[in-house]
Amino acid sequence: MTTKWMGLLLLTFFNVMGVAQDDNTTNSSFKLEANSPFSYRMMEPTQNLRKLSILMEEREDGTLKERGLVIGTSLIALGDYQYSNIDSKFGYLMRHPTSKNQIGHVVTEAVIHSFQLSFTGTVNSWITSYAEILYDPQQSFGTGLITDIERNQLQLRKGFVAFGDLKKLPLYGAIGKLDSPFGQTGSVSPFTNSTLWHAFGGLCYGAQVSFEKWNINASFMAAQGGAQFRGMNTTVGDSTNIPSLVNNFIADLSYTLHFTEEISFKFGGSYLHGSTYNQAFPVQHFDPASFNNPAVTAYGYFNLNDRFILKGGYAKTLKVWPGTHNPTPPLDQFEAFRVSSFDLGASYTLNANKPIIYKLSAEFSDFVAGPHGAPWERQNQLIVGFSALFDQSSKLFVELFRTDGYVPLNWISGSDPFQPFPPGVTHSEYAAFSNGIVVGCQITF
Repeated sequence: MTTKWMGLLLLTFFNVMGVAQDDNTTNSSFKLEANSPFSYRMMEPTQNLRKLSILMEEREDGTLKERGLVIGTSLIALGDYQYSNIDSKFGYLMRHPTSKNQIGHVVTEAVIHSFQLSFTGTVNSWITSYAEILYDPQQSFGTGLITDIERNQLQLRKGFVAFGDLKKLPLYGAIGKLDSPFGQTGSVSPFTNSTLWHAFGGLCYGAQVSFEKWNINASFMAAQGGAQFRGMNTTVGDSTNIPSLVNNFIADLSYTLHFTEEISFKFGGSYLHGSTYNQAFPVQHFDPASFNNPAVTAYGYFNLNDRFILKGGYAKTLKVWPGTHNPTPPLDQFEAFRVSSFDLGASYTLNANKPIIYKLSAEFSDFVAGPHGAPWERQNQLIVGFSALFDQSSKLFVELFRTDGYVPLNWISGSDPFQPFPPGVTHSEYAAFSNGIVVGCQITF
């Protein structure tokens, strides 16, 4: 393509986006504001996790003004009670399963689960930046107890620059650190993430392009290689995890059928080139991949007047995970296995369009990583929840939960040669189960 044609193409694009003639943007005053409902939608960590899509739709609706900065905060505090039938093996994944913080058969807590601080800046009608700072000692990858300094750090959880104006063009994109558009990893529960999210929810450096029109949503994301922040890993060079190549990607396509103005059904599927289930035995978080293990997913979302929601999804790797085979007797009898996860949930809003919205929910999800009878065969989760949402921005919630199976990804099938477990031994436990209740709140401004 010649320089002349390239220049004409860029000029046409900028004209479409309103850059060449945007006197209102140039002359408009800067606005600093808080928008609690918007901040809640962006920082709510469980239900709708397509944050880039939320941001662009809010811009289209006029929620975010041009040349402005929206600052938001969100804090989740909770108390919980947990019981496990096996000493120090609690399968509830809303905190890292570790005996350093969960010992015995009964655990009780009164803690801050997380705190977030977000900044959303609008430059003009088609450039937006978003940054989110997170404090999460219970799910931090830092070492030690939840009171240790390494698990009490702030991190930039998400940060990206978005380009696009859906009022003028059904195409938008972003570059930075953001969630991968793989499948439907959101939950109907007020607090607890689904097991499918824990298994396949990705967070990475990358660049995403999306299309929204004619009830179609299509996304493609080119992602940094190596072991990313969660859920993604591809080989770089000679089987290293050095993220020096953009060699991972995700493709997602969905379509929404509108039966009436109040009834719709969305269905879709995704492909992930490099999932995280590709290490050889013994498995440790963020180890280099021995090969690329793709994953696929299919999902559906039924919506009745935003009052009754029924959703489900299934995801699976295309190849076996080598690390799920322990070569040492007696565990060598279990062959390497493909990883899969299933999710089915429903919620019902008791009183729509009220200052306080009450909602009931129930969700089952699982994680399967081994053949029948293996200690790491599966980990199931059942959540029943109730929530009260105030002014579309803050909620109180209570959940009852049950997990069956104890399958930490780190050392899932054992270790080699002697640390931290003897040969032929794993800390995964098929017979473990835990029951509990969690009561808490998410306060957003």
